[in-house]
Amino acid sequence: VKLLLDRKDVEINSRDTKGWTPLSWAADQGHHDVVKLLLAYKKIEVDSRDTSRRTPLSRAAEQGHRDVMELLLSRNEVDVNSRDEDGWTPLFWAARHGHQAVVKLLLTHKGV
Repeated sequence: VKLLLDRKDVEINSRDTKGWTPLSWAADQGHHDVVKLLLAYKKIEVDSRDTSRRTPLSRAAEQGHRDVMELLLSRNEVDVNSRDEDGWTPLFWAARHGHQAVVKLLLTHKGV
């Protein structure tokens, strides 16, 4: 991944047909090291939204990837209360899927 990202012709925030970025995919799949690597790039859109208006934080919350969420939440520009097209927040997604550790993490975050 790093080799690709270091190329000048690779767009770090490229999107697929559903609007998912590499960060969206890495967060959804729980790839902690890839998320950490992507977040090291200044041009990364931490709060990128896909066609459903979901963010990488929302995707990680749905899947219960607490370690990935900690990385994302460490960035000031992350909107912890982002709402998707249905009005659902990352907290809702985590609670809906029974991810108690993620719910606790979100509830301790300032602004929730």
